[in-house]
Amino acid sequence: MSKTIRIDGKEIPFEEGQTIMEAASAADVYIPHLCHHPDYTPHGSCKLCSVQVNGRNCTACTFPALEGQDIISQSQELQEDRQRITQMLFVEGNHFCPGCEKTGNCQLQAVGYYLNMLDNHFPHFYARREMDASHPDILIDHNRCIFCNLCVRASREKDGKNVFAISGRGINKRLVVNSSSGQLKDSDIDVNDSAVHICPTGAILIKRQGFRVPIGQRIYDHHQIDEVALEQESESHGR
Repeated sequence: MSKTIRIDGKEIPFEEGQTIMEAASAADVYIPHLCHHPDYTPHGSCKLCSVQVNGRNCTACTFPALEGQDIISQSQELQEDRQRITQMLFVEGNHFCPGCEKTGNCQLQAVGYYLNMLDNHFPHFYARREMDASHPDILIDHNRCIFCNLCVRASREKDGKNVFAISGRGINKRLVVNSSSGQLKDSDIDVNDSAVHICPTGAILIKRQGFRVPIGQRIYDHHQIDEVALEQESESHGR
């Protein structure tokens, strides 16, 4: 007899060792997220996937699925919390979609649409963040980094290079490059590295590629993020 959890009243089977996110995705149940990726160690940094488990708030990407869990994901309170988190991510950085090279391919933008985020709610910080365009093929626009840690995990776990790290706390938090100068040109990053392609926003970009796919023909111009995310999970686990 298979073990099950209940998500928003629906019985979901799970396997020993799966997280709530993994069990939900395997059953084609989407839980909004930004820092989660099925190929990398869960991190729980964005808090967008927070759900209520037997009355307790937990991040679905890190919390294990256990027999008897009654999980709420789609309550109005949780949806409002997710919307506020997304709004804060927009104003803490400098995310201006009409002028961003990643528009249409940006997961942050797509989550905003999914959550029906109609405005930023909070005043913009207009943080002073520099761009690192020192590398011949790759640039970092620190304005758009949401500190999801995905590039850090991808570089360490898949590329075996440890190019990136997150330093500082609060308003002083920043993405750093592990090189003698702190610049990308002096690291051993390569344009084919997984860390270069994993960014959910426009923080890490490949040069001379920006508009090869026209606006209007990009991923989230035609598909909602729940559809794309569930397909990604399916491909990762070979379903």
